Amino acid sequence: MDIAALITWVITALGGFYMLGTWLSRGGAKAGNSRLPVPVVFGHFALAAIGLVVWVIYVITDKDALAWTAFGLLVPVALLGFAMLARWIPVHRARAAAAAPAATEQQSAPAERYFPVPVVAGHGLFAVVTVVLVLLTALGIGGS
Repeated sequence: MDIAALITWVITALGGFYMLGTWLSRGGAKAGNSRLPVPVVFGHFALAAIGLVVWVIYVITDKDALAWTAFGLLVPVALLGFAMLARWIPVHRARAAAAAPAATEQQSAPAERYFPVPVVAGHGLFAVVTVVLVLLTALGIGGS
């Protein structure tokens, strides 16, 4: 189960990297160009990356404390992710409501408006599966 968690974590990270790259390339880190606070975005990224490194070390060493540390890191990662999702949903709905935004409207649109729905949904789905697998592994359920 630890390898399954590693695989889902890496897939989740790939989706996250894609969204982070999109957000940065659309000016998300600039003041007023995003509804996502910069500290939340980078905090989510940093904690998830640190957790992934801890998980890789756990897979190599099989030390229970590392599994629990990785899970402990995933809790704030998930909370920050839900906070960003809550801020992204109105942006997505506004995009869906707009038939054909003008060029000036596109320039002033929040950077996260350009996140593809399948990437957001896949990132969230794989994140939930990752949290569950990490917890089950830390509890010793399912073997490793």
